Amino acid sequence: MGKIDVKALALALGITWGAAVMLMDLAFIMTGWGGAFVDAMGEFYLGYQPTVIGSVIGFVWGFIDLGIGGAVIALIYNKFAK
Repeated sequence: MGKIDVKALALALGITWGAAVMLMDLAFIMTGWGGAFVDAMGEFYLGYQPTVIGSVIGFVWGFIDLGIGGAVIALIYNKFAK
């Protein structure tokens, strides 16, 4: 097995999670669906709330959060990969 590209995994996971957080917020704004998710993420991400600006803030926090998480996962994997 090969090694994982740290930057690629960090970017891919950061964009994916950021977009998911943002889309859930927009879905809540438009339909009222997903309120528990929006409330839970609001506890973790400062400034995240059910508004259009809040969804952009959620994207930024989600991108940073899983971007760092993806980099750590790749680094740990590469450390133990043969």
